[in-house]
Amino acid sequence: RRRPGRAGIGRAASGGAPAPEEEEEEEEGCSQLYPGHIPTSPLQKALLAAGSAAMALCDPYRHDMVAVLGETTGCLALPNLRDKMKHHPEGYRILQERPRIRLSTLDMARLRGLPDGTLGREYVRFLEDNKVSPDTRMPPKFVDDEELAYVIQRYREVHDLMHTLLGMPTNMLGEVVVKWFEAVQTGLPMCVLGAAFGPVRLSARKLQVLATELVPWAVRSGRNASCILNVYYEQRWEQPVESLREEIGIFPPP
Repeated sequence: RRRPGRAGIGRAASGGAPAPEEEEEEEEGCSQLYPGHIPTSPLQKALLAAGSAAMALCDPYRHDMVAVLGETTGCLALPNLRDKMKHHPEGYRILQERPRIRLSTLDMARLRGLPDGTLGREYVRFLEDNKVSPDTRMPPKFVDDEELAYVIQRYREVHDLMHTLLGMPTNMLGEVVVKWFEAVQTGLPMCVLGAAFGPVRLSARKLQVLATELVPWAVRSGRNASCILNVYYEQRWEQPVESLREEIGIFPPP
C-alpha cells in the first residue's frame, strides 16, 4: 500500500500521473529492505542454495558460498532465533541496539591489555594466532527481512567467539566441531550441512577423535547451552572465558 505524502497529494490534486523516475524510486525503495539487499523469488533462492551448496562442498573455504547458502536456506531457523532473542532480556537489547563486531568498533589495544583468560584477551589471541579478522564477514544480501538480516549478521560476527569459547582453531577439524555445536544451537541448514559433510576431508585419525570425543561433546554442549545470540559479548570482554562458558552452559573442551 502506498503511503500518501505531499508529492502524492499534489499529483492527486493536479490529476497528473507520477513521473516514471518517481515510480522507479518508489519500487526500488520498496524492494530493497536494507543496503545491499537483493530481492529474490523462492525459485531464485532454491537455485542459489543448490549452487552455493555445491561450491561450498567442493571448497569449504569459500566463505562467500557458505554465506549465500546460510541466507537462502535459513527461512525457518532465522525467525526462530529472532524469537529467542526477543524473549530474552539481553537478546532483546541486542536486537534493539544492533551492535557490530568489527575492527572499527573494537578497541584492540584495550582487549590486548586485558588479563589472560578473559574473553577479550582470548578473542584477540584467537584472531592473531589464526590470522583472521572480524571484517571478513560478508554482509547479508538475500534475506528478505531487515531484522532477520541482522540476526544472521550477528551470528556471523559471533562465530569467531564460538571458536574462542569452544577452544577450537580454524583448521578443518576445528571448523567441523564448531559447526556441530552451531547446528544444534541454531538449526541453520548451512550448519547442519557443514557438520555432516565437513568430515569427509579429514584423515582417519582425526575422524576417530571427532567421532569419539569432539562431536559428542559439541552436541551435548549445544543442547545444554542457552542461545548463543543472547549474550552481549561486547559487554563481557573482562569476564573470564571459563566463567562465561559455565554461564552459557558449554562444557569444558575435552
